[in-house]
Amino acid sequence: MTRLKHKTWVLIADGEKALFLENQTDGEDPHLEVFREEEQDNPKDIDQSANRPGRMHDGGPRHRSAFDDTDWHELAKERFASDLADILYKQAHKGRFEHLVIAAAPNVLGELRQELHQEVSDKVIGEIPKTLTNHQIDEIEQIVKNDLAG
Repeated sequence: MTRLKHKTWVLIADGEKALFLENQTDGEDPHLEVFREEEQDNPKDIDQSANRPGRMHDGGPRHRSAFDDTDWHELAKERFASDLADILYKQAHKGRFEHLVIAAAPNVLGELRQELHQEVSDKVIGEIPKTLTNHQIDEIEQIVKNDLAG
């Protein structure tokens, strides 16, 4: 059973917003305080895309195919995971935290896992594949406590 320790960092993230919290107590009765917030301005894909997908002739008379347009919204979410991994690496390298719990939407958690430096990965004591960015802090405390205990 992994327990939330004093001074453990908890990262709460989705593809556009992240909260960095630190546990001020122990695992029995966690008290998380937000000490950093990151937010990405990431409009819907349709607001970032070209007017129409590009077209090409594909052999037959009057046959035209559309190219898939880049999904800028998804690309920005992947970059956000990379940015968070960079922040964590810099802070871990400075010795700012010893233990880390990551609670993120499953797809963001997967992206983060791929981006994390070994120095950060070694400090991860728990992962929670849930989107918690819009939850109240007391709800987050309970979810993190329950998920790490279970």
